[in-house]
Amino acid sequence: MLLVLTATANEMRAAFPAAPAVGQGGTAGYEIGGRAVLLGVTGVGLLNTALCAGQWLVRPDVDGVVDLGIAGGYDLGGTPMGAICFAGAEVWPEYGLLDAHGAADPMGLGFAQAETGGGKVWNRLELSPERDAERMGLVLGDGWGRATGVTVSGVTGTRERADRLRLSCDGHMENMEGFAAAYAAALRGLPFLEVRTISNLVGSREPGDWNLKGALRSLHGAANTLFAA
Repeated sequence: MLLVLTATANEMRAAFPAAPAVGQGGTAGYEIGGRAVLLGVTGVGLLNTALCAGQWLVRPDVDGVVDLGIAGGYDLGGTPMGAICFAGAEVWPEYGLLDAHGAADPMGLGFAQAETGGGKVWNRLELSPERDAERMGLVLGDGWGRATGVTVSGVTGTRERADRLRLSCDGHMENMEGFAAAYAAALRGLPFLEVRTISNLVGSREPGDWNLKGALRSLHGAANTLFAA
């Protein structure tokens, strides 16, 4: 059975409008195309996601993790609003020794977060979305973009910081949960897939650089495609 995560109830409702209502920290069984899944709403942020994923992944019947949601795009030319992206890597740029500009050296403390089958985990997880989608019987849509996710504890509020993160992480989309979900799956040795739709330009507070409703509509289409098989 797949564990399907979103950060908020709104994202879960957008992805699966016919599913039972799920509140923060809650789960619900659901059937999609004849297959049983477990829907879970973690709450926003790394901490909520890690706590919930750690709790739910002790279930012996969970054999894969899917993380769905919206994200900001660092460059709307490459990741336009409404675009659907799947993560080829996740970076947590706040782990490590911080310098005066808030950039972190992940090895500066000398402690890796963990060691998995892929080696030591510092602040970056390389993912295998095509392979893991196939393992879980999921369909990646034509035209979906492969992107590096940057997971932050606080939403980037300036273009200057957005540019620093984009360059230092080789990042394409910003979120607040992806690294935690991917890390939890890696510790269990489970296949993992993260799919997000672009809702805004990272660092901008201008209304014209945001389209949450459009991103949620795209999320519904993404979920339909994923489970088409």
